[in-house]
Amino acid sequence: MKVSFEKTYPNIARWVNEHEGWIEIGYDVDSPLNSFVRALDCGGMLWEGKESYDSLDAALQDLNAGLEAVLKDIYGR
Repeated sequence: MKVSFEKTYPNIARWVNEHEGWIEIGYDVDSPLNSFVRALDCGGMLWEGKESYDSLDAALQDLNAGLEAVLKDIYGR
């Protein structure tokens, strides 16, 4: 049984679809940032993850949890 991305990571989906933010995954050697995953919108970076994760899923889980708090701060829910 496949589970949709939206069901697995509802806050990431809300960030991209409703808030019109975006996420960046991976490293940029030319950037001063050292986080593996980040959430941004037109105002800049609102959430930054750790330098590394054991798996991509762990990074997405951390992003999903972080965006829950960011979205609550922005929208109150």
